[in-house]
Amino acid sequence: MTFQNLLKIDQLKSHVAAAADVRKLLAAAHRNLKDAGLAGNSGETRFDCAYKTIMQCATLAMWASGYRPSTSKPGHHQTLIQTLPLSLGLPEERVVVLDALRRKRNLNDYTGDPLEDAAVRQCIDEATALLKEVESWLKKNHPELMKSDA
Repeated sequence: MTFQNLLKIDQLKSHVAAAADVRKLLAAAHRNLKDAGLAGNSGETRFDCAYKTIMQCATLAMWASGYRPSTSKPGHHQTLIQTLPLSLGLPEERVVVLDALRRKRNLNDYTGDPLEDAAVRQCIDEATALLKEVESWLKKNHPELMKSDA
């Protein structure tokens, strides 16, 4: 799979990232991760906040790579996760873990299956690691997207 193949089958669109948009989404990812860590929130809410952080990180990586997911097609969360090796160079083993969290989120959202405490903790840990990796990658590979316009 390449970005170009996904573009041809309309899973992706070309996208020029703006620094202001990147900073705004990065700030949202930090807020969501903070909410995921709040013990007063239910496990389900904490998982959802951590998962949202993962999606925001994957979106940032895709934007910086010149693309965005085609949200008019089903499976854009899966596409975001599966393109992390192309953008960030994330190992396939990590993609498998992130995709398993995506499936857990879907089961919980659509069937009400409960989330185990271990899954909540794993999602928060993965979101924390991915956010650090994305920030580091952006600073190294796309510093222009991290600069303030002011």
